[in-house]
Amino acid sequence: MTVPYGSTVITDTGTAAPASPAGSTANAAIARRPLLLAGLGAATISSSPIFVVLSGASAVSTAFYRSAIALPVLIVLAVIEQRRYGPRPLATRLRAMGAGVFLAVDLILWTHSIADVGAGVATVLGNLQVLVVVGLTWLIWRERPSRAVAFALPVVMVGVVLVSGLIGSQTAGLHPLAGVSYGLGMSVAYAIYLMILRRASSNSPHVAGPVVDVSVGTALAALIAGLFLGGLSVHPLWPSMGWLIALALVSQVAGWLLITSSLPKLPAAVASLMLLLQPAASLGLAALILGERPRLLQIVGAVLTCTGALAASLASTRPATQQPAVPALATETTT
Repeated sequence: MTVPYGSTVITDTGTAAPASPAGSTANAAIARRPLLLAGLGAATISSSPIFVVLSGASAVSTAFYRSAIALPVLIVLAVIEQRRYGPRPLATRLRAMGAGVFLAVDLILWTHSIADVGAGVATVLGNLQVLVVVGLTWLIWRERPSRAVAFALPVVMVGVVLVSGLIGSQTAGLHPLAGVSYGLGMSVAYAIYLMILRRASSNSPHVAGPVVDVSVGTALAALIAGLFLGGLSVHPLWPSMGWLIALALVSQVAGWLLITSSLPKLPAAVASLMLLLQPAASLGLAALILGERPRLLQIVGAVLTCTGALAASLASTRPATQQPAVPALATETTT
């Protein structure tokens, strides 16, 4: 398998030297960089459910304010970025805004799920999106998952089921079945969001621009939902607003800038598996900060989720970082 992306602002070395041992080492570092960015992004947004619980805000309010508060910072970064790389096509921007609508649906359902099954478990359930992403990208864009991803999927899914708490004794949440239903719904919305965002930000060095457009789409969709369905309020104003500001800056700005920069440079299945590191980290943070105590099976599930995601991601990039000795081998291993 060759490197699944071309030279970009993040991965461009500025040279076109022939392959050499030193060059192979450099290529290995370059190929792993998007993987590292995706992992850092997943780790950053793992604090999201903690901020949601501490804010006490409604589902619609959470989706709206985390996007609206992030916009001023993101717009400044996008303006600087546009001066360097030029404007983005209108069609691409509208596509990213459309992705934001699905993110709003995901965030609203996710907040409801947190109330039903807890912050850590709800975040894990939402990441069933990997199944949707793998299936749809295979059917629509013919991105056939690698063997590493195919072997990792069952391991990761077993981990998700275990960490959900549905096996064994009753979950610590108030309404586990409702929480699981919300989780399935947000998984579909999250998967569609990731797929659209990946296409909207591909073949472009822009990172802040797509996140701005997504945030606009999310804020507008949440505002409309709040006007028609109710629930758009924050009470009390403080410290609830303080936690929402932290959510916006840490997750919506820092986290999604990292993730958006890596999505177009990784196969969709690998990117989705990397994002599964987030719920496992969220489970640990929920136990540490919120006092949610996962059972042994849930801890085992978190370990399986992380192990499967990392193993598949590393295995998927390893062939790209090795220079084959025989040209025929490169042809056989190219996907």
